[in-house]
Amino acid sequence: MSLTPAERALRGRMGAHLSWANTQDPAERTKPGRDAFLARFERQVDPDGTLPAEERQRRAEHLRKAYMQELAAKSVATRRQNRAAKKSGRAA
Repeated sequence: MSLTPAERALRGRMGAHLSWANTQDPAERTKPGRDAFLARFERQVDPDGTLPAEERQRRAEHLRKAYMQELAAKSVATRRQNRAAKKSGRAA
C-alpha cells in the first residue's frame, strides 16, 4: 500500500512522539548534535587548530552568537515580507 505524503508525515510525527516518550534523558540523546553544531564554529575560527582552547572557544562563541543574530534578522525580514504580502492580497 502506498501512502500519501500527508500520511507519511503523520506516521513520522507519531514515531517521533513515541521515540521521545521512551527517551530517559533527552539532553543526553541530543548531545551529539549539539556538540557537532558547536564544533562547527570552532573549526571556522581555527581551521588549523593552532589557537589555545580558551581563545578558540571564546571566538567560536562570538561566531555562534553572530550566526544566531543573522537567523533572527532573516526571520524578521521574512515575517515583514509575509505581512506585506498578506496586506496586499498576495500569497506568501
